[in-house]
Amino acid sequence: MRVLFAGTPGVAVPSLDRLVQDGFEIVAVLTREDAPVGRKRIMTPSPVAARAVELGVPVIRANRIDQGTMDAIRAAAPDVAAIVAYGGLVPETALGIPEHGWINLHFSLLPAWRGAAPVQHAVIHGDDVTGASTFLLEKGLDTGPVYGTLTEALRPEDTSGEVLERLSRSGAVLLSQTLAAVGAGNAAAVAQSGDVSLAPKLSLEDGHIDWRQPALAIRRRINGVTPEPGAWTMLDGQRFKLGPVRPRPETRDVPPGMVRLSGGSSASALVGTGSHALELDKVQPAGKKMMDAADWARGLGQREDVRFE
Repeated sequence: MRVLFAGTPGVAVPSLDRLVQDGFEIVAVLTREDAPVGRKRIMTPSPVAARAVELGVPVIRANRIDQGTMDAIRAAAPDVAAIVAYGGLVPETALGIPEHGWINLHFSLLPAWRGAAPVQHAVIHGDDVTGASTFLLEKGLDTGPVYGTLTEALRPEDTSGEVLERLSRSGAVLLSQTLAAVGAGNAAAVAQSGDVSLAPKLSLEDGHIDWRQPALAIRRRINGVTPEPGAWTMLDGQRFKLGPVRPRPETRDVPPGMVRLSGGSSASALVGTGSHALELDKVQPAGKKMMDAADWARGLGQREDVRFE
């Protein structure tokens, strides 16, 4: 089949590679426009665009699918469109351009976590199992009938970035299998059933940690917003970034937000919560690089009033 591939971030690249590897003809790639990256705000192509150029595949750059974009898609004459984290809505007028429609790889077990950040919300809410689904795109938000699914257990230490990395690879296989079945005429899409939950895009504020919450909830939130949008707290009026943490249930005498250096030569930096302490692993003070939390805490000297807000 002739495939239009729509995707933008790095998690979509394994799917593009898999479709090429499995012999699909990628007639064009649809991705978002180049965007400024880094402190110098250098205009940079999306990971999918960069990979498409390496593969010699024509690239359609568009942040929204307007009439000009639809004309470009028609000119590519795809039989089907495969979409993985494109980052924009596909208007109803574009859905019928490919004969077999748009088939979306979504990183959740639909109808759970419809929206832009399914893995992040699954981790934050402490789901035991997540997965991926391929479904036929329709007008509603992630509401279309499902072709196939895969499941994966979530571990307590998993960050959303780690889970997405795994699902991007296993999901690529699922997407390829779905397209092959559609092309062979033996794919059956089944209407979604079960409880619906929504996973809107996370904002910077979603990474702000409330130390009054129980340690389990804080750990899940930190893992869920890692690496994006990132976990943070306030210290001395400045934003202080946080890496993943480890539970220390034996330590319950540290007030919420208070930092304590514990352990002598093999010191660890502990922070209090609404239940028991958490051990900080990596931290990034304002204006500095990410560093070991224990090294940062030792650098505080005799200061005893370190408290996150």
